[in-house]
Amino acid sequence: MTSTAEKSSERVSRRQVDKFAERRGQLADAALQTLSELGYARTSLREIAQNSEFSHGVLHYYFTDKVDLITHCVRQYKAGCVARYDQLFDAATSTDELRDSFAGGLAETMVNDAAMHRLWYDLRAQSLFEPSFRADVAEIDQSLERMIWRIISRLAEPTSTRPRLSSPVSYALVDGLFQQGLLKHLSGDPNAGPDFQDALRELLDLLLPGAGILDTP
Repeated sequence: MTSTAEKSSERVSRRQVDKFAERRGQLADAALQTLSELGYARTSLREIAQNSEFSHGVLHYYFTDKVDLITHCVRQYKAGCVARYDQLFDAATSTDELRDSFAGGLAETMVNDAAMHRLWYDLRAQSLFEPSFRADVAEIDQSLERMIWRIISRLAEPTSTRPRLSSPVSYALVDGLFQQGLLKHLSGDPNAGPDFQDALRELLDLLLPGAGILDTP
């Protein structure tokens, strides 16, 4: 039987863990701007400290090394992205609305958060050479694939048909369009966002022919 003292100790320990995790999140938010501007190769903990209010010692206390910090930053940002698109998923009442909201939202974040998405692709490319990145990159990739598949599966419901392509292939196509559009935007193409939005709508229509009501009263 657990004593009162043991329960109190467990609560204190849990609070300490939660506080540590919260502090890591705060530091990651502060480091994101520097990371997204400089990229993986040109960023060190010392460089991040010089561009934030936190000392090098504080960063080193909460993060083992640069790899630990960068993967935490990207994981935190991508989790926020997935949550935002899940909200679109819940709010949509028709296939057209869901398709257009999804395409418009991705186009908007591609332009407005270009530096953050560039950091993600940088990290994913580095995982080809740096084994310590691979597990985290694979987990983030899987969460993004699941998010895309939830959207596509929901779009398919009114047609009573299965999506034409599998989850991995569908994700690869959407991700490829997004990365292509991001590169165009970073290269200064003013039409990168609208062009990507149109291309994604076209892709979704090809995957799921026909539009209809998702939920009827």
